[in-house]
Amino acid sequence: MALTVTLLSSAFIHSRCCRHRVLYPFLGPLLIDSVSKLCSSYRRPGSLPEKTPSWQKFDFSFKKGIDVLKTQLGLLKKETRDHLIGPEGRPLNEYMLEQTRVVWVFRSQEDLNKWVISSDVEIGGKSEVYLKLGRNNQAALLYGTLNTEVPRDGETKYSGYCSMRSKPLVGSFAKKKYYDWSNFNSLYLRVRGDGRPWMVNISTDPYFSHHKDDLYNYFMFTRGGPYWEEIKIPFSKFFLSSRGRIQDDQHPLWLDKISTLGFTLGDKVDGPFQLEIDFIGLINDRAHTEEFAYETYERNPQV
Repeated sequence: MALTVTLLSSAFIHSRCCRHRVLYPFLGPLLIDSVSKLCSSYRRPGSLPEKTPSWQKFDFSFKKGIDVLKTQLGLLKKETRDHLIGPEGRPLNEYMLEQTRVVWVFRSQEDLNKWVISSDVEIGGKSEVYLKLGRNNQAALLYGTLNTEVPRDGETKYSGYCSMRSKPLVGSFAKKKYYDWSNFNSLYLRVRGDGRPWMVNISTDPYFSHHKDDLYNYFMFTRGGPYWEEIKIPFSKFFLSSRGRIQDDQHPLWLDKISTLGFTLGDKVDGPFQLEIDFIGLINDRAHTEEFAYETYERNPQV
């Protein structure tokens, strides 16, 4: 009997999620938070399950709906106009001959709003992280305190991380959009750190739902001191991981569907940290000819 109730409950939740996915292209801007909370399976250890029905969380008004519709139609108009001009709203010859591009620059609060920060506080940890504009509004300053103390919930084994991640691109009517970096072969950053190593994380659009936790990672080592550092990381160096575990089956980064880029600090050293970022860009280094730095295995080899 208990098994039957469990199966019926899961089927009901699945049907609710499917209905929301059907309405998502039309009501996405109004239902993003509610759908994500309803379909999420994560619950912090020791916390009680939420019993509030999902339909009670909707905050919808006629005026708000009209305003959102006007905004989405404006975005749709801009996307259509850009599509007629060329890739990403630029002429084709300019797009094909591009050798460098600045993707993110930090000069105002609006630039910071394109990023989100997080730490182990989400799992009960005690690390702190903050993001603000640096001196003279010329860079982003990511700072805080790392604390590796494990929460006493009986389940969590490791703690001590802080991260900064870009927000995914969203088109009209909550349509997914991606960065196309296929014209470039290296990531280029201008940073100033305190000597700590950072992990650079790139996520792509997965073809299957069980790949949603896949990340491409590589390391960024800061020198420390008063001088800025220019770092170039070839995309061929990024390796595939899932939920923090490096995968045996490696393949190159898919550059045509980049979703987000982020930085994670987790060097297990308690204490304060800071990282200043001037800009994050891309370059096409003609001298770099490496396709992939790691060993790959042939699938279904011909005997």
